[in-house]
Amino acid sequence: MFDHKNLSGSDLSVAPLCLGGNVFGWTADREQSFAVLDAYAAAGGNFVDTADSYMQYFPGNHAGQSESIIGEWLAARGNRDRVVVATKVGDHPERKGLDPANIRAAAEDSLRRLGTDHIDLYYVHFDDESVPVEDVVTTLDELVRAGKVRALGASNVGPARLDAMLRFAHREGLARYQVLQPQYNLVSRDTYEGERRDIVQREGMACVPYFALASGFLTGKYRPGRTVDSVRDMPGLAGGYAGSERGTAVLAAMEEIASAHGAELATVALAWLAQQPTVAAPIASARAVDQVPALVALENLRLSDTELEALNTASA
Repeated sequence: MFDHKNLSGSDLSVAPLCLGGNVFGWTADREQSFAVLDAYAAAGGNFVDTADSYMQYFPGNHAGQSESIIGEWLAARGNRDRVVVATKVGDHPERKGLDPANIRAAAEDSLRRLGTDHIDLYYVHFDDESVPVEDVVTTLDELVRAGKVRALGASNVGPARLDAMLRFAHREGLARYQVLQPQYNLVSRDTYEGERRDIVQREGMACVPYFALASGFLTGKYRPGRTVDSVRDMPGLAGGYAGSERGTAVLAAMEEIASAHGAELATVALAWLAQQPTVAAPIASARAVDQVPALVALENLRLSDTELEALNTASA
């Protein structure tokens, strides 16, 4: 069972693994999604991540379906007060951008789909540089003060704007971002290590990285010359890493460590992330129940300094 810990300076107590809801309604139907959520909760998991736009980008899907499925599951299980729900604003096709009126309307839409009166962690999904920093921060603060949002986070926001938003919030005494959700994993380190991580460390924020398994590549399923029947087996997703020099080196290092521990590759990848400075809880998704054990096993795998260095070298 997971031990929970407080997320940054917030009052949110979360498991060390966040369950990604991007697959709900996409590669996992409602029944499969409920089963995955049940398995995660049975292991002590209480931290679920989604967005108002999931998963509009693939044929046959529409924005908001992940939130709706999670809301239906919360209602069916009667466990809303025991689950930390994170969602995002800024990318829904009918609620694009960060105009104050749009943020307010998008928050109401998410609350309705989730079937709740509050969002535990509300992220800016993508920045909108057409909107002044002051307007974005002030509007998010209003949601917190109204009790509709408990804590704030940012995802795809550049270092300069992120820094400006944080400084404005400090100066004006407004609610600030307490969590950053960047893309970060063993084959994609540059997007976080550097200015973003420096800001997170300076501000005492928590890092909750997405694509922790590189869209499934770090499970070892996607290899050069191997055809995988999956929508993720394409350039830009898991298939984009297969055959790269870095990807090959990382998988080789992971396999040696996994063998030594009798662990799955996914567990090794998540353990590496969990032991990185500032990382509070990697995000990983599962489309089927049999994928959940490798994710929750993160709790019991502690990599040695030598193993961490081997993975750092391979992924450099």
